[in-house]
Amino acid sequence: MKDKFLEWLNLALVANIFLVLFSFFWLVIAVVGRSFGVPLGLDLWYQLWEPVFTPAIGILMAGAIVSGIASWVRKRFDSGEAS
Repeated sequence: MKDKFLEWLNLALVANIFLVLFSFFWLVIAVVGRSFGVPLGLDLWYQLWEPVFTPAIGILMAGAIVSGIASWVRKRFDSGEAS
């Protein structure tokens, strides 16, 4: 059960990283478009920043921290059982 949960959690975090990368590339393209006078959705990006992209970045950071702590705890208990 725990392994299945961690598998789904990792899948969700992978999807989240793609959302964050997508938002970053969209921002870069929209800023370049704005500098050339081409509307590429920068205003829409600004509207989505607070309700979509900020929580996605927070979840990504929290997931990285939790994953690191879980890996550290797992290694610590596995090495304790082996000795």
